[in-house]
Amino acid sequence: MDKILEALVCSNHTVPVKKAIVKKVVEAAEKEVTSEQCKALFTLTARLILLGEDAFQKQVGFQVMEAYARYHRTEFQLFFTKDYVLGLLQQGYDRLECKDPAIIDYIHCCLRLLISCPSVLEIFAVLQVELLRMVCERPKPALCARISTLLSDFVQCIPREKSAVLFCQQLVRAISYFHCPASQERELREYVGQVTKVSTLLQNIWKAEPATLLPSLQEVFAIISSTDPSFDPAISLASLVQHIPLQMITVLIKSLTTDQNVKDASMTKALCRMIDWLSWPLAQHIDTWVIALLKGLAAVQKFTILIDVTLLKIELVLNRLWYPIVRQGALVVLSHMLLSFQHSPEAFHLVVPHVVNLVQTIRADGLSTSKAFLLQLTELIHCMMYQYSGFPDLYDNILEAIKDLPKPAEDKIKVVLNQSAWTSQSNSFASGVLRQAGKSETGKTGLINLGNTCYMNSIIQTLFMATDFRRHVLSLHLSGTNMLMKKLQLLFAFLSHTQRAAYPPRNFFEASRPPWFNAGSQQDCSEYLRFLLDRLHEEEKTLQILQSAKPMNGLLGLAPSEDAKEPRFPAEDARPPEDSSTLIERMFGGRLSTGVRCTQCNSISQKEEPFTDLSLAFCPSSATTTTPSQKTPSEEPKGLGQGSVNGGSEAPEHQGPAKSSVTVSGQESAPGTHEPPLSVPDLVNYFLAPEILDEENAYFCDTCGSLQRAERTMEVVAAPEYLILTLLRFSYDAKCHVRRKILDNVTMPPLMTLPLHSPPPSPSPHRPAATAAAAGASSSPLLDSPESSENLAKKLKPSHKEEEEEEQQEEEEEVEVGYGRRVSLVPYVLSSVVMHSGTSSESGHYYSYGRSLGGKQRPEAGPEAGPGSAAAAALTRPQSTQSEAWPGGAGVPRDWMLFNDSRVSFTSFQSVQNVTDRFPKDTAYVLVYRKQEASAPGAARGGMPNGMSLSAEPPLQKELLDAITKDNKLYLQEQELNARAQALQASSASGSFRHNGSDDNDPPGSCGPSGGGGGGGGFNTVSRLVF
Repeated sequence: MDKILEALVCSNHTVPVKKAIVKKVVEAAEKEVTSEQCKALFTLTARLILLGEDAFQKQVGFQVMEAYARYHRTEFQLFFTKDYVLGLLQQGYDRLECKDPAIIDYIHCCLRLLISCPSVLEIFAVLQVELLRMVCERPKPALCARISTLLSDFVQCIPREKSAVLFCQQLVRAISYFHCPASQERELREYVGQVTKVSTLLQNIWKAEPATLLPSLQEVFAIISSTDPSFDPAISLASLVQHIPLQMITVLIKSLTTDQNVKDASMTKALCRMIDWLSWPLAQHIDTWVIALLKGLAAVQKFTILIDVTLLKIELVLNRLWYPIVRQGALVVLSHMLLSFQHSPEAFHLVVPHVVNLVQTIRADGLSTSKAFLLQLTELIHCMMYQYSGFPDLYDNILEAIKDLPKPAEDKIKVVLNQSAWTSQSNSFASGVLRQAGKSETGKTGLINLGNTCYMNSIIQTLFMATDFRRHVLSLHLSGTNMLMKKLQLLFAFLSHTQRAAYPPRNFFEASRPPWFNAGSQQDCSEYLRFLLDRLHEEEKTLQILQSAKPMNGLLGLAPSEDAKEPRFPAEDARPPEDSSTLIERMFGGRLSTGVRCTQCNSISQKEEPFTDLSLAFCPSSATTTTPSQKTPSEEPKGLGQGSVNGGSEAPEHQGPAKSSVTVSGQESAPGTHEPPLSVPDLVNYFLAPEILDEENAYFCDTCGSLQRAERTMEVVAAPEYLILTLLRFSYDAKCHVRRKILDNVTMPPLMTLPLHSPPPSPSPHRPAATAAAAGASSSPLLDSPESSENLAKKLKPSHKEEEEEEQQEEEEEVEVGYGRRVSLVPYVLSSVVMHSGTSSESGHYYSYGRSLGGKQRPEAGPEAGPGSAAAAALTRPQSTQSEAWPGGAGVPRDWMLFNDSRVSFTSFQSVQNVTDRFPKDTAYVLVYRKQEASAPGAARGGMPNGMSLSAEPPLQKELLDAITKDNKLYLQEQELNARAQALQASSASGSFRHNGSDDNDPPGSCGPSGGGGGGGGFNTVSRLVF
């Protein structure tokens, strides 16, 4: 029978004839056949299967062998023995080598025919040993795929116990040699299919024997972390990633990143090769593992590795976006790499040249997923251009390419950037001393206390939160390195873009400290603020004089020549060229008009003076910590002289308790003897109320030529963009010769109004007596009829009827008083509050609350209501809808922040208002209100009518960006060195660690506790406060 079959398949007969005869041979298997004939047939079929010249001969071999093995199983067992199998695997068959995939296929087919025979167990034992040997010899993908198929069908052939661990490790090693030289799609598909079969086998083994998983993964890392230049593992290892349980991410990444035996060079290689895996099609979770490793390295502060890998691989990751099959995973990794690389624009600028072509390609590919993918890519691009603004030459083409796609909101961009920075990564992979203090969730940077410098830190943060002022400072083009404004600009730039959680303002402290301030001693923050603003103002004035002296430059505000070295204050588009006022004047400067009317001859003397802050004294009856019943000279408001940009005039000699009708500033006065707690509008009213000069404070009237009883009034004739209010809480005790603090709680309305008086048409130092009747109206800004001094005391406690008359008069937005003088109510919104914790001006602690207010906003009451008393009261007191949004709870807006030296945290406006109730020694000291924009026709959209509002953060100038980039790199290096040093000492460290709430790293000159609560806004001040 075997001779006939052999002659038939080698004959020249047609295929149908051959198939008919083969069918007869197969049917003959049911009949009785001798052992010799069976053996001859099995030998022939083996030769046809292994050495057949064409597919027909191989097919005939399989058909005949299967038929005769089914009906003559005993004879087939005697033929296919363990020795026969061993010979095939070790010596091959005729001209076939032992590593030929056909031999594995033949064995696989024979095992299916012997599965129910006892002799197959001996063959399984042989295969366990021989297949392990073959895997150790690094089989090619085709052979390894055949072995995997055999083992998947016959799991009894898989090595057991220790041999199973070795088998998995060697199979992983074999996969690392699966390089694909093919370039045709058919060959590529075949290659991917072969790798998939091997990885699936490993997955099944890991599930059946979990003890083999971790050694296999260790082998994977050993392979990809190899620094041997002669060995480059294949990316086919990526096929294993999808089979690793995601629950193991934390354990594995922590083990890798904290292992001191893993060198940086090895970790760099491993990370680079994992990023290369993004090119592997169909694999899942590669992006998850890559990002987990990136975050793990950031958590243990191995920033050198992250920097090197990002710069080396960022373009390769971008190139993956051209291939839809791996596009989504590559974008996730690209986003993380770019958003976390925030210390320098270098990584982003590597991919910028390719962005336009990529966007055009994605638009044209016509895939259903392209639109959503393009939106994600656009959001990433906008985030990076926002982070590294100031490169219009690089970004113009990109903006043109994506101009029709939506741009994310600025707040969303800030949140994304804050959450993605390396220094903001979760430290769950690090333990103990390896954990770093990253930026707070606010994204804001704290200021390190340099030793009793909390007074400076609180003022700097307050100025920084004045959005328009900050943006204008950052937009200035300055060249003098010794200028105070230049140092402030650099400090603002660091607060905006540094990776540090807290920045040490040493250079600015040395440059801005008043000469009479002793370093290391507690100082008055309001005094420092006035000195700082005055310095900045005088510095700019000096530069204006120098520039105006140059005939080529002309007026200040024109662009200087290219070789000019003087800075420009500020940029040309910020204000009209004819305006010579300084930035400090335009932002914080207002004007007060002081008038004194002689009650004898009714002559009036008026004087206007500038101010940058209003010093508000407490009413004598309200100063509960002072014993005198009337205001002493030490309690007097420092007046406009104290806040004057140009130095101003001397402070008023005395301010008596009498005052005129309360000017509406956002809060109504409560009738009755038991009045509610003082509010900021109450103090402003008291500051602006008329004052009687009599007896020892009598006024010398030039007209009368003698001391006379007189009435002095103060009116705001120019409202500042930012209204700074200083509460005079420190009064001098003449008996004890000390300054005591007034601890009264002062409520701070989120919105208030300030009466603004138009200047007289033709001001003169002394008006004639004939105009006294009309001029007397200036003492009462909302009343047309003059008041006698006797009636002034009554205005302190107005009757109900008088209040109604006042409210009726205040219904109109502007009221004309005397000779065309008009008074309007300017709305303001609370921007920042500086708190003082303690009982003395010589000790205690300063911290501040603040929120970002971008440009002016419309008042809540609206233009139709008019800022009368009812509307003004609504502005001062929260509306019902507002009060529901502010109380603590899940819906509390997180727009307020608490700045306490190096600590920055979110808080609520309710906490700001109630801090003194919780901590009686913590009181508001300096408040900053931002002018709101009235809704008027022709008002500039998104900005102030006078052009002083910048709608967005200005791009950083190259000099500032270079300084920040350099410091960010230095900071990352410092963090990495510290982490390494701490890791080396961790095993021997026995001392307890500082709790997370502690401030600063033991600054010099720390003071003892002030007794205050430290603000109570989410930070810890256990038994101490650092100044």
